[in-house]
Amino acid sequence: MANEIYAYCMKTKEKNVLMKDAVITQTARGGYMAQGNDGNGNKMTTMLSKANAEAAVKAGHAKMG
Repeated sequence: MANEIYAYCMKTKEKNVLMKDAVITQTARGGYMAQGNDGNGNKMTTMLSKANAEAAVKAGHAKMG
């Protein structure tokens, strides 16, 4: 699906895991970071471009924090 956020799960060592309950924040240096979980309670974080962050928020897959 378009504009969904996928990340690496450090606990389970799985790649391209769909992020649930994503919250996007802007870092102090101007980048965008999405934080959420994998649906099993394992926390995940990934860096995003401004375009991908805005597209995910517009599509409803994430909230702006």
